[in-house]
Amino acid sequence: MITRTARRTASGVAVLAVGALALTACGGSDDSSDGGSAGGDVELTVATFNDFGYTDELLAEYEDSHPGVTIVHNRAATSDDARANFFQKLGSGGLSDIEGVEVDWLPEMMQYSDLLAEVPSDLQGRWLDWKEQAATDADDRLVAYGTDIGPEAVCYRESLFEEAGLPTDPDEVAGLFTTWDDLFATGQKYVDETDKPFLDSASSVLQALINQQDETFEASDDSVIATENPAVREVYDTVVEKAAPISAFPDQWSEDWYAAMANGEFAAAMCPPWFLGIIQGEAPDITDWRIANVFPGGGGNWGGSYLTVPADGKNVEAAQELADWLTSPETQVKAFQNAGTFPSQVDAYESEELTGYTNDYFGGAEVGNIGIERAAAVEVEPYKGPKYFQFRDALNDAITRAFNGTDSAEDSWDSWVDEVSSF
Repeated sequence: MITRTARRTASGVAVLAVGALALTACGGSDDSSDGGSAGGDVELTVATFNDFGYTDELLAEYEDSHPGVTIVHNRAATSDDARANFFQKLGSGGLSDIEGVEVDWLPEMMQYSDLLAEVPSDLQGRWLDWKEQAATDADDRLVAYGTDIGPEAVCYRESLFEEAGLPTDPDEVAGLFTTWDDLFATGQKYVDETDKPFLDSASSVLQALINQQDETFEASDDSVIATENPAVREVYDTVVEKAAPISAFPDQWSEDWYAAMANGEFAAAMCPPWFLGIIQGEAPDITDWRIANVFPGGGGNWGGSYLTVPADGKNVEAAQELADWLTSPETQVKAFQNAGTFPSQVDAYESEELTGYTNDYFGGAEVGNIGIERAAAVEVEPYKGPKYFQFRDALNDAITRAFNGTDSAEDSWDSWVDEVSSF
């Protein structure tokens, strides 16, 4: 028997350039249902990225309750890496038994939903409606198991707010951020008082504003509206003119950005639950990060992922069982406790382990209840067509050019228009 001690964890997956999809063998192999439930030993591979909260200890729980099952967890460094690998191998038999998919490239994946095993009907209906609908194809097949969502709040540095003469109590701070104009005005006041950046990045505001639009780059019929949609131009102008001047960086995830996080060089950040783990992990010596239970404009969702089971996998039935368990309410709460990945399962919101969950690093904030309230405030989940990821990524690059001064704001916009016209 293969035992738990044999589990192997890889730091990343093989990443290849995205090329033509090998759309073959979608019917599955002869032994595709020979999983743990069918008896015998089975090794299940799970490919994720960033941090889904799937610790060795969590996966060991499943192995202990499913004798003969060994889980191999391969984790890519970034969502981009996982996306490249996924589309290179989809339909060729080269993917893991379970593959993580990020919400921004989920629409791209949905074009090939026939290459994925359907979520069993008895599991359907347990996620938030909008979470489940996004992974349901034109044939009414649910093809992905929802993991987390990213209901946003605002995180801030208590001591830096005090130095700038701003309120520091979370309830009072929440009053500063009810609208985007309020946030920008507060940020500008902070910059004027301290001559230091207020927000961590302009791109986080871009993401937030885009996520509050009904339609952005593609209409619900998948027709491209990116360059003609006035909402996109308004978002771009707002970020360049109001967010960039109060931000430390154009984008997140650079080495300099991580260093600034560790050194406490900015005062506030857009803050979905998964971001709490990044702050705490990167800035363990900063003791005054706090959470304001508010988000400009009412609410917004940033991030969230899914698990999929490729239909041509060798262990489809066993993989479906594991995907079910990994996305169950109980396991989602545990993943949240491990990595701040907020549950998308409705029943999880009744769990005392979630409603009573606090975080000492953030001053004892009731992060479980804050997440539930922020999730309830999400009123818009924008339509995302197959090319959403490419359009948004290119717009982020345009904002970076304007931020760095390599192009004027207008020239950078024009370059974006030219670029996306060829998509």
